Parts: sequence; C-alpha cells; structure tokens
Amino acid sequence: MTHLRAVLFDMDGTLVDSEKLWDISLEQLYRRLGGELTPQVRDATVGGSAEGVMRIVYTDLGLDLDPAHMAESADWLHERTAELFDDGLPWCEGARELLDSLVESGVPMALVTNTRRALAERALNSIGRHYFSVSVCGDEVARAKPAPDPYERAAALLGVHPGDCLAVEDSVTGADSAEDAGCPVLVVPNDVEVPRTPRRRHVSSLTELGIPQLREIHAELRLGLGERSA
Repeated sequence: MTHLRAVLFDMDGTLVDSEKLWDISLEQLYRRLGGELTPQVRDATVGGSAEGVMRIVYTDLGLDLDPAHMAESADWLHERTAELFDDGLPWCEGARELLDSLVESGVPMALVTNTRRALAERALNSIGRHYFSVSVCGDEVARAKPAPDPYERAAALLGVHPGDCLAVEDSVTGADSAEDAGCPVLVVPNDVEVPRTPRRRHVSSLTELGIPQLREIHAELRLGLGERSA
C-alpha cells in the first residue's frame, strides 16, 4: 500500500476565489475587442492556459488567429488581472485551514497552476509562499493543462511519484491534467461541473477536511473507488 506523500493544489477557484476577478478582466478584454462575453464562453475558459483562452476568445469573436495580436491580448488580460489580484484574494472556504494543517503535519505541497509565473507570483504575495515547497506555472512547461505536464513536473520537483500525490482541482481542465499525470484527484465545486471517474472524489468544500480524511481519500482513489460525492 502506497501512502500520501504530497498534495498538489490548483490555485484559481481551488485555493482562492479568483475566478470572479478573471470574470471582470475577461469581460473588459471582450469590450476592448468589440464583443460581449457569454456565460458559455466563460465556462469554456475556466482553468485554461493563456494561449488556450486566447484561441477561444478570438475564435468566438471571429477574429484572425494572429499570434502577435493574441499575445498582446493575453498580456493585457494578465496585467489587468494582476491589478485586481493586488487588491487581495479571497480564500475559498476551508482552503487556508487545510494548508495550515498540512504545514503543521509536514506534508509537502506544490502549487500547480495554468496562470503565468509573473501573475502567480503576485498571487503568492496574498496566499503565502511558505505553504509550498515548489510551484509550477503554465508558461513553464511544454504543454499546459489539460496536458499532464504541470502535474508531472510538480511531482518530479518534489521527488515523488504522481500516484503518491493527491491533486486538488476545481475545473475539467485541471482534473484531466492531474489524472492523466497519474494523480488521484480531489475535486472541489466550481460553476462548471467536473465529470466523475474512479480516480476522482468530489467534495462539497475543503471545510473540515484534515490529514486523516485526505489520506483516506487518497488510499481509496488509488484503488479506483471514486465516483461518489462526500
């Protein structure tokens, strides 16, 4: 029987309720580009990489997929979001308490996000860098989420096998990335429903989850006993 050796956390919508801030900046980008953001398109962008989000946006607006223009829009989006981040990030329910428990128990943690490094660094000013032994950002891997690269890299940096980690995610993109990397996945709620699989466990929130519960969930998911809501 293998044991839980590390916990790998997504950031936006998992630890901090920053998706609402992305809502603001993405709506403002749409107005700059002469369009209106729909709920369906917003749902499609949740958890996406900078490049992936721009492909969705430009395709939706019928704009030419010009790499230079898309990169300029991505830069504007991240700079605007960074300004919103600097005003402070609200914690998701139970997230900070869970991080504190893991630190006290000496369980290594990684931050695994599709957010660019520059913006993630701004977020870490609010979240607290001391929680994480390593962090991996979407612009630091060959393929961002939903590819498995970010979670594979995080596990490698921690020196553990992905199967010995528990990934905590809130999006379809992130859950697919973690599972394809070989991590059991704990899914917390978001506006976009994440499909259930034998390697995933859905919970209503991170509140009242402690080390014993995480170890139990990890052990059960290693046996393929997911597909139920806790």
